[in-house]
Amino acid sequence: MAVYAIGDVQGCFDELQALLEQIRYEPAHDTLWFCGDLVNRGNKSLETLRFVRSLGERAVAVLGNHDLHLIATANGDRPSKGKDTLDAVLAAPDRDELVDWLRHRPLLHHDADSGFTLVHAGLPPQWDLQLAQACAHEAESVLRGPDYRDFLANMYGNKPDHWDEALTGHDRTRFMINCFTRLRYCDPDGRLNLVSKGPPGTQTDGYLPWFEVPQRNSRNMRIVFGHWSTLGKRDDPGIYPLDHGCLWGGELTALEIGPKPVYHSLNCPGQQQPKQFVEK
Repeated sequence: MAVYAIGDVQGCFDELQALLEQIRYEPAHDTLWFCGDLVNRGNKSLETLRFVRSLGERAVAVLGNHDLHLIATANGDRPSKGKDTLDAVLAAPDRDELVDWLRHRPLLHHDADSGFTLVHAGLPPQWDLQLAQACAHEAESVLRGPDYRDFLANMYGNKPDHWDEALTGHDRTRFMINCFTRLRYCDPDGRLNLVSKGPPGTQTDGYLPWFEVPQRNSRNMRIVFGHWSTLGKRDDPGIYPLDHGCLWGGELTALEIGPKPVYHSLNCPGQQQPKQFVEK
């Protein structure tokens, strides 16, 4: 029995199936973790959603920013964008069931047995595992609650940009959602930079990749994440980035979870013209 964490699929269903064949995935025994962004930009978001949902408890999928965009669009709280490839999902007879299933996915998954934690983007330096789990549960309760439409209408924005336990309401939830699904850079004090999207070295002065902030409270964790296709592969202790630009002609990557994690990568033809791995 194996556990594989898989980077951002973004509707690249055929590539996902090819990767699963390559790693000899056994659905009756193996478990798949998905780093979020199951949908959008690739041409088979509908097939991807249906497949992951069909796996039931054999799959864990955390929410990514594109997943939230689909939820907001389906609920009329966010207009479609020119590069969206969500029409098939929005027109599907099982659209409501799929979107509702997606809305109930977690923002963070922690496996106590292996010690690995799965998120889509990152964690601000003030959060340790316990606080990150508490924030994830709090934001999930909003997304799953009866007033979720009210939050979706107020979900987008880059402020507040700094963690404060005293935050309340939509500001508090928005900050949490931004960390889990959009974070790449922050300054040493944990102030988020949600504008810089390129590889390290291209960001605004004074900001660092979130996992390079000195003495961050999550430094003893083993964190698997996606979201950052321009980041590339890293060997930082406890850091396992898995978005390697499948959509742009890079790789779709699986990490076999264990005491000595093993990477498995599939070279992908790309479904959009590469733009120096420009982020989403």
